[in-house]
Amino acid sequence: MEQHQPHIIPETSLVFRSMRLEDIPFICEIEQEAFTTPWTEGAFQNELTNNQFAHYMIMDIEGEVAGYGGMWLIMEEAHVTNIAVRNTYRGRKLGERLLRELMRTATFLGAIRMTLEVRASNYVAQNLYEKLGFRSVGVRRGYYTDNREDAIIMWADLPKSKRRRDSLED
Repeated sequence: MEQHQPHIIPETSLVFRSMRLEDIPFICEIEQEAFTTPWTEGAFQNELTNNQFAHYMIMDIEGEVAGYGGMWLIMEEAHVTNIAVRNTYRGRKLGERLLRELMRTATFLGAIRMTLEVRASNYVAQNLYEKLGFRSVGVRRGYYTDNREDAIIMWADLPKSKRRRDSLED
């Protein structure tokens, strides 16, 4: 008899889409759950309306905003600004799926590498990032304003296939 794992979210229930202004209140709820210094509604509004480099997406599960991720795409580099999953959905590999989608999107938009910062104490996130090909390249001393914790700087090369710029040039 096949074992059913109720904690795994089936692909058919999971939708990734661009973040919209009306998503911001839900995103701020997740920010409050996930971070000691959460971004404000105004910060997200500015990113969505004024930042030409910003690309933000939400992860929707059956109509609920379960997580989100954002990045700045400058030339051929993608810089992850935020990534978080709602507490009730943690432990289901959704952070991995969300980061994979950010990486796929960055690749499609022409990025060849991706960077991010992570708290030195956040070993769970560091392990996920390493699993997806990120490598530690340095430290930003006292980066986090709440407790002056260091940030680990990580970089990953993105796959060369499926770049929109490449397909447009063919």
